[in-house]
Amino acid sequence: MTRSEHNAVRGKMIIPEQRQSIMMWITESTQAGARQQQACLLIGLSTRTLQRWQKAIEQVDGRTRRTAPPPHKLSPCERAKLLEITSSAKFAHLPPSQIVPMLADEGLYFASESTFYRVLRDARQLKHRRAERPAKPRFKPRALCATAPNQLYSWDITYLPSRIKGQYFYLYLFLDIFSRKIVGWQVYAEESAQHASDMIKDICQREGILPGQVTLHSDNGSPMKGAILLFTLETLGIATSLSRPSLSNDNPYSESAFKTLKYRPEYPVNPFDNLQDARAWVEHVVHWYNQEHRHSAIEFVTPAQRHAGLDKALLAQRNTVYEKARAANPTRWAGQIRQWPYVKEVHLNPQKSREKKVKPDARKAA
Repeated sequence: MTRSEHNAVRGKMIIPEQRQSIMMWITESTQAGARQQQACLLIGLSTRTLQRWQKAIEQVDGRTRRTAPPPHKLSPCERAKLLEITSSAKFAHLPPSQIVPMLADEGLYFASESTFYRVLRDARQLKHRRAERPAKPRFKPRALCATAPNQLYSWDITYLPSRIKGQYFYLYLFLDIFSRKIVGWQVYAEESAQHASDMIKDICQREGILPGQVTLHSDNGSPMKGAILLFTLETLGIATSLSRPSLSNDNPYSESAFKTLKYRPEYPVNPFDNLQDARAWVEHVVHWYNQEHRHSAIEFVTPAQRHAGLDKALLAQRNTVYEKARAANPTRWAGQIRQWPYVKEVHLNPQKSREKKVKPDARKAA
């Protein structure tokens, strides 16, 4: 036994390599006729410590050899059923966050959203397949709030490519922020405040908008600030709200809607041949957006259902489906079921609290 090993034992600072050397030295001593207790006493080591070291080498942590599966684990048939559902033509292009509520609307429950993700990950079928960039936080300087449909609209214009380089078609889109429903759209060959004025007149007539009922938010583009449009809005009694110049983040709902539409699988790879083709595509994708698309911000109901006031009953039905599923197999829930709350308010650019705490001395001075 070396001097460093002897000092390490005395100071109780023993590393695994020194421990092996000490055990080997004591083994050689006992084989030569020395008593184990005397050998340990000589170097200042407890015999029980030596026995614990020897036992640790012989034993293996039983937790690493656990093979018993949890009692509520999905069976192979259930996992195969989940993969079959997610690979079907109806759900192959949707994430589990969209699949689960759609199945619940049909009165079906197979597993939680996290279980869908876990099964897909184990089967190497969970992969981000979309081309958009990750979401970024937005600073919203102007505060507006909607508590019902037809209170707060947002509108914007986006480009659609044409066959002629440098020329575009222009999609005008009006969105109800509370329900996320596209209440008006049209494709024109140019940007014009007159087109927007005609569209808002038609929307007010179809939706039955009264003076002072709606606030219309937009960015600072020239069609949005055109004299014809502003005069029309004043005549209809519609309040206006504008984003800051050159800052699209102040109008996030319209930008998000454009992004959703343009990243659809049906979006054409080649430019549109003419104005009629562009309008036909927009008509198809707007119908999907309003009637079929489950919007995540409104608890995965369609904009048309929320605009018509049908979302409360649908969300209550989902809660009932989850209650029945938990009653049928309670071992799969460690806590409460997933809740589907009704979204009562929708905010556009809510103000952040910037109030500073005032010291007591400052209050007295004031």
